Amino acid sequence: MPRLIFACFFLLLSPALQAAGAILVVGDSLSAGYGLAQGQSWPALLDRRLREQGLDYSVANASISGDTTAGGASRIGAALEQSKPAIVIIALGGNDGLRGLPVAAMRDNLGAMIAAAQARKARVVLAGMKLPPNYGIDYTRAFERSYAELARRHKAALVPFLLEGVADRRELFQPDNIHPVAEAQPLILDNVWRVLRPLLK
Repeated sequence: MPRLIFACFFLLLSPALQAAGAILVVGDSLSAGYGLAQGQSWPALLDRRLREQGLDYSVANASISGDTTAGGASRIGAALEQSKPAIVIIALGGNDGLRGLPVAAMRDNLGAMIAAAQARKARVVLAGMKLPPNYGIDYTRAFERSYAELARRHKAALVPFLLEGVADRRELFQPDNIHPVAEAQPLILDNVWRVLRPLLK
């Protein structure tokens, strides 16, 4: 009888035998796998790495090509309700910047997304983005600073730049010079992994 009680207690405590939860990715084409074969995007590689390392998480990729932070803010409630994630990775803002949309609006949208996730007791990873200087240095700097400011304000984990080690290598981009090729996806995953791994049980 004591052995049975101990065995039941072990089953309750063992993290390997309990589902840790879902990781929800809310992003744009950089996370949706635009121009890539199925299974080549960094969220798909993340799902594979989690399984290979015996980490009991599943990845729900709710990324949509062309999406802005306004779109993400409008749909994150439904995504949270459906996946009930333990962790949310928010990788949006690039399309806002490429369109020259107001930085204040982008910041408000991202803040609303972070708050919605945290209200569901999910931990948040915010993936930062950088821009070419098309709209001037003031806009570019304000855009980039927004991510660090939001992470600090909401106590969220921050990936400083999603495309670190990729953005300056032309060979890692598709002919449109915007979307990374399959060979770049492991590098993007590593940028996210360095910040995400300490949050995993």
